[in-house]
Amino acid sequence: MKKQNNLTKTSLFKKIFIKICRIFGYEIIDQNNFYIPTLNKSLNENLNVQGKKSITLPLGEVKVSRQVKALTVIYRSCTNVNMLTQNKKRLFEKKKSEYTFRSLNSLISSLKLAKKSIREIEFDIVIVDYNSEKSDLDQLNDQLNKSHFKNSIVSLDVNEFKNKIEKVNAKKENVTNNQISNMSNIYKSLLIAKNQCKDLVYFVEDDYLHQQEAIREMIFTYERISSQINQELFLCPADYPYLYTKLSPTNVFLGSSKHWRRVDETLCTFLTSTKMLEKYWDKFTSMCSFEHYPFEQPLHDIYRSEYCLSPIPSLAIHCTNVNSVFGLSPNINWKKIWDENENY
Repeated sequence: MKKQNNLTKTSLFKKIFIKICRIFGYEIIDQNNFYIPTLNKSLNENLNVQGKKSITLPLGEVKVSRQVKALTVIYRSCTNVNMLTQNKKRLFEKKKSEYTFRSLNSLISSLKLAKKSIREIEFDIVIVDYNSEKSDLDQLNDQLNKSHFKNSIVSLDVNEFKNKIEKVNAKKENVTNNQISNMSNIYKSLLIAKNQCKDLVYFVEDDYLHQQEAIREMIFTYERISSQINQELFLCPADYPYLYTKLSPTNVFLGSSKHWRRVDETLCTFLTSTKMLEKYWDKFTSMCSFEHYPFEQPLHDIYRSEYCLSPIPSLAIHCTNVNSVFGLSPNINWKKIWDENENY
């Protein structure tokens, strides 16, 4: 009986102590049961409190000073062009529209998972499409409507931007019609981001398959690392193969559940803030008025001054040719993710 009374007193004291810790913002770790009673979570769950604190073990807590308030996904689609600058076949060797549909499906799935953990953030999706078949647009629209996120489809008018694009590129060659439409699409996407986005913007090409945790990881990581270094960031979701073909010094950061390293090159799929768009607007738009070599050179110039990070292992795969240095990310079962996004 005495033993039972002692257990009751211990249990009561424990409950009171947990409540006090919650009031003062402290966390308790029960390493015997692999449990955090102040959060009602096991240690292998996501321990972050969006907009307030980022928690990783054993390093503890980072106070979030840079809260993410909104995320707009700008998805650039074109189902009629297989490969922009190559005649090679893509990984899985399907019609271009299949990559567009599955990539969008993976994005929506990732956004839904993020929404479960981050209810306060406003999400929306904008598709900027160029010359896709009506049946393909109907399919994209159907996917958007089933997502229950705020969404819209903008049909690109290349004539709006044609006169702003120089006709000869950095290689002294004529700029192709496909490249003109691509540059116009990027320009339109930048204008939408500048005029409509409230905080973060994620520019995505229509051939990137995302892991389900991608969006959640990027948001929590943005809050964590931006708060640590006290500046805005660029995040690229792909761990590109080129990163393993050269020896370059880098910095490694701990994100929400991934390691992130500093990189100096990406393609045109990246996440950043409206503050960065405003700061480097002329650099961004120069990519749309003149075809550099490499095409993304203005982005690379920005990365010399700002932090651009990519995850290890990858959160997304670029579904280009299997031999591309900007294609298959290593040590990921991408066939599984491809199959998971079949039913769109």
